[in-house]
Amino acid sequence: MGKNNDRILNKILNIYGLNGEDRERFIKIINPIYRHKEFQIRMTNKFLHHGEITLGFHIIEDAVVTYLISCNYIREHSDVNFDINIAVIIAMLHDLYVVPWQNNDEAKTYKFFNKHGFRHPIEAVINATCWFPQLFENLNDAKKIIDGIVHHMFPLPVLVFKMSDINTLELKNFDLLDNVPIHVKRMLVKTTKRGKIGGISISRSRYIEGRIMAKADKKVSIREIKDVSSAKALLTGHNKKIIKK
Repeated sequence: MGKNNDRILNKILNIYGLNGEDRERFIKIINPIYRHKEFQIRMTNKFLHHGEITLGFHIIEDAVVTYLISCNYIREHSDVNFDINIAVIIAMLHDLYVVPWQNNDEAKTYKFFNKHGFRHPIEAVINATCWFPQLFENLNDAKKIIDGIVHHMFPLPVLVFKMSDINTLELKNFDLLDNVPIHVKRMLVKTTKRGKIGGISISRSRYIEGRIMAKADKKVSIREIKDVSSAKALLTGHNKKIIKK
């Protein structure tokens, strides 16, 4: 798995022309996340994301484009406090959901706003804080990372996270919630309350790192979704063109 995934990583870096010092810097940023066993699994066909593009491929593409946009932003705004590492980390964590969403029969039973598109940013934060706790030790970094993950789908909504009424959420990783630090749970509550309308939140990220990552995600997703079936699957969760895994 590791060698094949490394070939895929290098293929993506070559597609976007990331070479020299930029290539080394980028790999150094993503390596602690990329090398994790859970991320390596998401590089395989067990996790198909847009059509037959794997989740890992999509995430790395997002991270590379985030890096490139961030470099341009820094050149144009040298006087602005911007952390390129944080932007790339948000990209690497934003879609670390639990259950593949295409052709998942369980999705038919979910309430509308508990479906994958509205739920997965919260699942991603929970997974990320459990698998990579070192990234959330600095409170300022944690705020930016969590806010960026939660609102990466803007202008699409995300579920509001309520610690007092948590059982109304149909999350697939409830078993990990007890391992999530209280400060992370409080940040989840606060960021999902911004732009609150009923049980959903509609808001862009408060931080430029998150906004740039969200921009990169849209660029990559448009590039990856090449047929009608993949586009329709974003709404229905069903894609006839891929083999059920």
